[in-house]
Amino acid sequence: MKSMKFKQIIAASVIILMLPGAVNWKADTGNAKVNFNLHGPFGTVHGSFTGLEATINFNEKNLSGSSIVASIDAKTVSTGVSLRNSDLRNKEEWLNTDKFPKIIFKSKKIEKTANGFKASGDLTIKGITKPADIPFTFTNKESSGIFTGQFTINRMDYNIGKSGGSVGSVITIILTVPVKNS
Repeated sequence: MKSMKFKQIIAASVIILMLPGAVNWKADTGNAKVNFNLHGPFGTVHGSFTGLEATINFNEKNLSGSSIVASIDAKTVSTGVSLRNSDLRNKEEWLNTDKFPKIIFKSKKIEKTANGFKASGDLTIKGITKPADIPFTFTNKESSGIFTGQFTINRMDYNIGKSGGSVGSVITIILTVPVKNS
């Protein structure tokens, strides 16, 4: 009887170990790109952030065990116009990076889609947390890979700027994150 239970425990342990777990990926922060576009009546503003920090546990065969937690240093916002950058960083109505230094995404669920995957979770900007879906693809190259994604937010949902005027309300965020298996 004891021998039978012991064999069952060993068999269950082997099966659990054989299940595909999430793979830990280390973001290549120096080559990661977090860009954004904002359309307005006078044209499109292009910008970027650096300072990506991410914990990525992802396995295409085990999405329920996969997760993404990522943050960006909000002070690194850059649009190519120094006065605009200063306003975005320092003014309360924009990002106010002294008070809100990080933009954070935490996935709650990752699922397969027709075009790749979707990470559903919480996006926090300026201390305001809202649900967000980030569609993405993953190109696996054995011990490395690239996550690419694009999504939009309404800046008014996060109290970024004032309504109307010469600034559009929809911000498109484009992500390219090279990774290595850690």
